[in-house]
Amino acid sequence: MSTTIRYTLIIPCYNEAEGIPHLREALQPAIDRLMREGGVEVIFVDDGSTDGTGDLLRAAFADAPLVRILTHSRNRGLGAALRTGFQAARGEIVITTDSDGTYPFEEIPHLLRLMSEDVDVVTASPYHPGGGIEGVPPWRQLFSFGASFLYRLILRSSVRTYTALFRAYRRRVLEEISIEADGYVAVAEIMAKAIRRGFRIAEYPAVLRVRRFGHSKMKILRTILAHLQLMARLIRPERLSPPIPTRSPSG
Repeated sequence: MSTTIRYTLIIPCYNEAEGIPHLREALQPAIDRLMREGGVEVIFVDDGSTDGTGDLLRAAFADAPLVRILTHSRNRGLGAALRTGFQAARGEIVITTDSDGTYPFEEIPHLLRLMSEDVDVVTASPYHPGGGIEGVPPWRQLFSFGASFLYRLILRSSVRTYTALFRAYRRRVLEEISIEADGYVAVAEIMAKAIRRGFRIAEYPAVLRVRRFGHSKMKILRTILAHLQLMARLIRPERLSPPIPTRSPSG
């Protein structure tokens, strides 16, 4: 088996026991494809689950040497889980995605096709003209679209979607950007900082679907407040740290 790792796939999990029995079968074709295209490791971050998610993951992937399962002793939030995954990642390109089927694993190769030499980040984008939404509750649609719309205005950016976890990053992006948020808002924080630092963003037109298994763990009021706080910091960029350097576009 080759020791070269081109891709790291990071999948945060919190109380996802209901979906774990289906996870190995759903994920394996994507793992096989990434192995053929340069090598892959898979990192699950069990963020303090209390329903046996960690044990189920270890059982499901016991014979998979490419898979690592990292564990938080308590629930710390999505941003903290991403930091843990990023620190452990060895791939040149780091992919993050949900464990719950919001974006099917078979779309990973399609997402990666947009990672050309002049692109630093590819994000799933249901708000791209080629994307869409299916079966998602209206309140979540309103929240996600509204947040992305406001970030787009504040950042004066053409990027349409800021709240999708399903993304691919070049390693240099994650080495330069630090995540301060612990919760769901970390996903928008990464995108905002990438845009401010001049990294090149591509959007993959995707369909946002209702999760296939389990229930959302998002605390909506807490998440709204966190987004508003981040937006306030973006409006006053002098409060963002570290200082934001300029980057000359390539091509």
